[in-house]
Amino acid sequence: MSGLVTGDAVVLGLQPARLPSRALAVLIDLVAVWTVYLLITMGLAVATASLDEAAVMAVSIASFLLVLVGAPIAVETLTHGRSLGKLACGLRVVRDDGGPIRFRHALVRGAMGVVEILMTFGVVACVASLVSERGRRLGDVFAGALVVRERIPAARVLAVPPPPPWLVGRFAGLDLSAVPEALWLEVRQYLTRARELDPVVGRRLAERLADELVARTGTPPPPGVPADAFLAGVVAERQARDARRAFASAPVVSGAVPSAVTGPSVFASPAVAPPVVPPVVPPVAGPPVVAPPSVVPGVGDGPSGEAGVRRSGFAPPA
Repeated sequence: MSGLVTGDAVVLGLQPARLPSRALAVLIDLVAVWTVYLLITMGLAVATASLDEAAVMAVSIASFLLVLVGAPIAVETLTHGRSLGKLACGLRVVRDDGGPIRFRHALVRGAMGVVEILMTFGVVACVASLVSERGRRLGDVFAGALVVRERIPAARVLAVPPPPPWLVGRFAGLDLSAVPEALWLEVRQYLTRARELDPVVGRRLAERLADELVARTGTPPPPGVPADAFLAGVVAERQARDARRAFASAPVVSGAVPSAVTGPSVFASPAVAPPVVPPVVPPVAGPPVVAPPSVVPGVGDGPSGEAGVRRSGFAPPA
């Protein structure tokens, strides 16, 4: 990293471009510029065929300065340090404080580029870039500029392996407040690359890190627990605490209820109110309702006049 410091005393972690990427970007720019220059030269040769030799020479010098010198300066000024080659290679020209370049920076770089690149076929620029700590050529030094990389490949993120199942929750009462971040970083780096290390070297490194953790926490590992398993269990405990702290400080989402079974990091589905069912009122005991006696037709007092039997029934309670 370059370690550039802005005017607000902020350190920028920019990665300077080295000679291979810069040479490729310059080659792309030169191919584009020389193609345009040759096309313009052929057009001017046809247009100035009737002029004298002095006029043709003046037009040739003017086209050389405008295309091979003026065009790169104009492109870097308008694009804030991103020419065609730099755009293809993911590079950018910035000031020493990390800000975008202006016309004066591009003018100094372009003027020095005529001597460094065009007149010496890039030998001076290559030597200066190899000698410089940040890969700068003479034009960058005089202009107060730096070519940095904009597209940096993302680093491969390695997950910390989980501890053995029989160690989960064994370090819940461990005091981890005195462990510095640098030690946590060392432990995580060891756990992610433990399989790539030599077994003897890895065992010694795990024991050293375990001793440092014990010195910071004041609690020795359980008897019979290997150093690497102890480190994995402590790191898992810290990650669990960070997760609980993060979810505890997170705003409560309306309609989401934390699940007490799966922990604070799992939320159940929104609660739905059950339908309101009216209470069932038991019937009140009372005297039975007796229906009036009815007469069966054709019997007793029926229309036939025969003596019949009266019916007396009981209706069920309401």
